[in-house]
Amino acid sequence: MEIPKAEIGVFGGSGFYSFLDNLKPYTVETPYGAPSSQVMIGEIEGRRVAFIPRHGEQHQYPPHIVNYRANLYAFKQLGVKRVIGPCAAGSLKAEIRPGDFVICDQFVNLTNGRRDTFYDGPITTHISTADPYCPQLREIAIESCKKLGLSYHPNSTVVVIQGPRFSTRAESKWFRSLGWDVINMTQYPEVVLARELEMCYVNISLITDYDTGLEGEPNIMPVHHDEVLKTFEKNIRKLKDLIVEIIRATPEERTCPCPHILEGAR
Repeated sequence: MEIPKAEIGVFGGSGFYSFLDNLKPYTVETPYGAPSSQVMIGEIEGRRVAFIPRHGEQHQYPPHIVNYRANLYAFKQLGVKRVIGPCAAGSLKAEIRPGDFVICDQFVNLTNGRRDTFYDGPITTHISTADPYCPQLREIAIESCKKLGLSYHPNSTVVVIQGPRFSTRAESKWFRSLGWDVINMTQYPEVVLARELEMCYVNISLITDYDTGLEGEPNIMPVHHDEVLKTFEKNIRKLKDLIVEIIRATPEERTCPCPHILEGAR
């Protein structure tokens, strides 16, 4: 069966499939192994969109096991030019509340041992990640949040931890003391790999918790997986609406630096 091309890729679980038209699953092979699942391809507002559940259809791949290279390369093989990467994240600041949306513009990587590049040689390749997220897609996401009346934060640094465990209190205090805003386990190397393939990437962090709690608020308990799931499910409709609006508002032309990242990188 010939696999159709798609222009936009989204990482999201099976709950996202409900708003796709003409949805069909396809098996995609890559030089880096199998992606997390079959790729689901459908249409939103007349645009062909490819979906991969980042953690697998049964959420069987924890953050440190996800085959990020296969996932991104599968999108690339399908012709995807832009990637929307929603995720759950914890807040490190009182003003960033559970249920809020955060459009990250910077990351700090504290993961280890992950396969985080497509360029292992023989040609050494140094891409710039000074501004890792696509400025054009970020602006579209911000304007979409405004249009939908969502509670959002337009700038944020996400610290990416190895997982699958959550932070200690000491670690979380350290992260806050450095001024970082939110915490997550999957943004690295996902955004960097998309950049290496010259694809635009935007992150939408849905805040589900306050990491290890909130200083001065003894009733706010440390993050628990059950609470993450409850908060995420409570806000899934808003996230779906936001993704649809971003896709609707995204023009065909890319006016960002993303398509030219490899120029001068070798």
